[in-house]
Amino acid sequence: MKLIRNILVTLAALIFSVNIANAGEKWDMALAYGAGNFHSANATEFAKNVTEKSGGKLTIVTHPGGSLFKGGEIFRAVRTGQAPIGERFMSALGKEDPLLEVDSQPFLATNYGAAMRLYKASKPEIVKGLDSKGLVFLYAVPWPAQGLYSKKEINSVADLKGLKFRAYNSATIRIAELTGMAPTKIEAAEISQAFSTGAVESMITSPTTGKNKKIWENGVGYFYDIAAWFPKNMVIVNKDAWNKLDAATQKLVMSEAAKAEKKGWDLSKKGNKNDKKALADAGMKVAKVNSALKKHFEEVGATMSKEWADRAGSRGQSVLKAYSGSSY
Repeated sequence: MKLIRNILVTLAALIFSVNIANAGEKWDMALAYGAGNFHSANATEFAKNVTEKSGGKLTIVTHPGGSLFKGGEIFRAVRTGQAPIGERFMSALGKEDPLLEVDSQPFLATNYGAAMRLYKASKPEIVKGLDSKGLVFLYAVPWPAQGLYSKKEINSVADLKGLKFRAYNSATIRIAELTGMAPTKIEAAEISQAFSTGAVESMITSPTTGKNKKIWENGVGYFYDIAAWFPKNMVIVNKDAWNKLDAATQKLVMSEAAKAEKKGWDLSKKGNKNDKKALADAGMKVAKVNSALKKHFEEVGATMSKEWADRAGSRGQSVLKAYSGSSY
């Protein structure tokens, strides 16, 4: 009986160890934006595809709306291994690496073709910088072109002075400083409340954000289509979590990431058109700024691009050189 019991115990231990081995890895994916946002929807499809195609080797579960970690916490959470994978707004991380701010330099890239050229020119250095921080870069997707929202009509540079302005990174803070607006740092999840309470009365962000937030319900009546820049969200993985995957699973993740990136860019282009129409249909005035304001913003952009290049050093200069000479 004792021999039989020992055999049964051994078999049970073997079965348990086999089940553990076959269980694969589970990644909880931290997403800052709501489930209905196209970035989150795209990431959810990416996670689903990897999970289904990995044969049980990797399961990715998405947590949208900052339910796992808030937007401002995601980069650190992934870097420290608290979350194995997450999505973060790149230019909010300028203090980590100035190159992550390149896509938020005003009027450096003002259409999708230029935005893609800038991405390709900067990606090698960005990937290298993230690798040095223990992170693996998967993909990046831009928001639609950034426009100026306001509760008040803006017809001149003077109308910008003292305007309470929502900032979310160093670039938007600097824009406020150079235009005379008064910046207040507000995360995306707090936008509606900030406008409804009067904490801010203007912002620069995508038509998608305004549509998703139903910003017109908070007294915002104007959207000026200045196409200032195309900032991106990126998906990153903790390197220790990445190294637990076998080569075949790593290859699968990268393949699905490439597909998610392509689809994400297509969704962004679609939103750039449709979401401006949604703002207009909701009663907002959607318009271009006049030539004087356009010139003013372009001058601000030129100043900021020079400041960024100085801050980014030789790496930034090499990116700008590659971008200016690119034709792909």
